[in-house]
Amino acid sequence: MYTLKKSLGQHFLQDDNICRKIVAAVQEYPFRQLLEVGPGGGAITRYLVELDAIDFKAVELDDEKVTWLLKEYPRLAGKIIAGSILEIPKPFEGPFTVVGNFHYNISTQILFRILEWKDSVEAVVGMFQKEVAQRIAAPEGSKVYGVTSVLVQAFFDVTYLFDVHERCFNPPPKVKSGVIRLLPKKTPVEIAGEKQFYLLVKTAFNQRRKTLRNAVRGLFTAADLEDSLFDKRAEQLTVQQFAALSFRMK
Repeated sequence: MYTLKKSLGQHFLQDDNICRKIVAAVQEYPFRQLLEVGPGGGAITRYLVELDAIDFKAVELDDEKVTWLLKEYPRLAGKIIAGSILEIPKPFEGPFTVVGNFHYNISTQILFRILEWKDSVEAVVGMFQKEVAQRIAAPEGSKVYGVTSVLVQAFFDVTYLFDVHERCFNPPPKVKSGVIRLLPKKTPVEIAGEKQFYLLVKTAFNQRRKTLRNAVRGLFTAADLEDSLFDKRAEQLTVQQFAALSFRMK
């Protein structure tokens, strides 16, 4: 078999019902190219390699798991990228779908990697620590609505699909998990530019208990700050309001 490496935060899915639900969620929207992030012990992979007419690739950091997967599933020959999702180049030309049980210690970084590839990503079905999944999907006004919520929802529609219990993993993590789906927005939110938008959102939530006026004072003119919108706190603004504000920055 293979060993579990705590240093990599490995918790391998072992519940076939959850695996099938994830694969079914992936198949709800058509695709031709599919990237699995962190196949690990192959729980989901063994279903994915059976899909017809799909160009499938999997990216795995752990060399031991790469060797084991190639031995256990010979059809994976030439389909595994040995490396980190955070470091590899974009795996396909043209649109592709992403699926994975994302390593919890880098799951937010994986999200931002996907945002870098957003022009090519046609769907994502990913498992996260439950509180992270809830944060990504949170609407404005929610206590967990924050930087990740706004930056992801500016480009993707997010749906929380289902919970996953700790017992579904080996070893069981100390937290529950959640599976979400991201689909590119049919009508993109217009922003002044990614750099400005990211700066605005991160600055606003950096002092989320303050009014927007106090949190982002250095990014706007005194005249703009007179707008009553700046009386609100960051968590009260919609994604669209943040986007509109990006055009008014200095």
